[in-house]
Amino acid sequence: MGPLNKKQPKDVLKAQQKLKKKAFKDKKQMALLAKIEKDKLIAEGKLDNFLKKDLSTLSIAVPGSILKNAQSVELRTYLAGQIARAICMFQVDEIIIFDDESENKTPSWKQQQDDEEEYNSKNACLQFGRILQYLECPQYLRKSFFPMHKDLRNAGLLNPLDAPHHLRTANIFEFREGVVIESPQKEKSFVNVGFQNDIEIDKVLEPGVRCTVRVNENKKSGTVVSPLTPRRETGVYWGYSVRIATSLWDIFSGCPFKNGYDLSIGTSDKGESVDTFEKDYSHCLIVFGGLFGIESALGSDGAKMENDPKKLFNYYLNTLPNQGSRTIRTEEAVLVTLSALRTKLKPQNPPMEFVLHDQIALSIDT
Repeated sequence: MGPLNKKQPKDVLKAQQKLKKKAFKDKKQMALLAKIEKDKLIAEGKLDNFLKKDLSTLSIAVPGSILKNAQSVELRTYLAGQIARAICMFQVDEIIIFDDESENKTPSWKQQQDDEEEYNSKNACLQFGRILQYLECPQYLRKSFFPMHKDLRNAGLLNPLDAPHHLRTANIFEFREGVVIESPQKEKSFVNVGFQNDIEIDKVLEPGVRCTVRVNENKKSGTVVSPLTPRRETGVYWGYSVRIATSLWDIFSGCPFKNGYDLSIGTSDKGESVDTFEKDYSHCLIVFGGLFGIESALGSDGAKMENDPKKLFNYYLNTLPNQGSRTIRTEEAVLVTLSALRTKLKPQNPPMEFVLHDQIALSIDT
């Protein structure tokens, strides 16, 4: 074997730097083209018509009891993180954690204690929801909203979501999540949006409030907007909301949308095959069962619910016909179901095509 070429590592490094510069230049150009296309739509009046419509949303409901089935405290945290990763990848807008054991299996609603025997269904729901909220929050805001808590003591095991709104300092994007900070100037409010310096906003808000900000080009000021605005204007996925439901019935009665869910889907190996299913929707809800399925959760709601789970939903689907295992864990069912329904669910108000360029620009690191 001949002598090693000592210049090779340096040459490889130069080649990598050259490729990175070219990739950055290409992505920056694509972002510029996206802005030109957006301005064109505004000029033609097409964007205004799009923004006036309600956004189509996808919601899922998962029982908190699945955390009780984990073999250790660490695995509980990791299990919740698996669900969070799945719903982020498939752009789920709302996740409901419901108690499927509130009456028939766990009558006690005591506060969570260190003793594992006191870890009941309510404790599981609260921990599940807290971990999901923690992961959804951008990293630079977590110290402001999540003080030390035993539910998060194993948060170091969690894989990051790396969601579009989890922007780094050097990332280029028009919108950012921020928190209002304490300021000696009572007539002004300043927000931490992940930059080295805080920016001034156009409204006076209470310190500690989380808000969505449209950042000006100078990166020194911004305008407070609705959390829905980034998705309305760019189509970029902007995270999920978390809701706790005390029962299966509460999933439907606590719906945040004016006309409720126009499409509800229950998942079970006793349901109809997903292969022939296809449906349009405005607000879609997919409900997953726990260790004993949705059928078991019906007993915790007494006379409020139908005895037959098939009558509770618009569709009762088996999303993995001819499964090879006797059981499918809920965290697996979420991935399987969202994958199976990805091309079968048709939102009535899908994002506009030009926003894909904006999404590419999110990953630019200078």
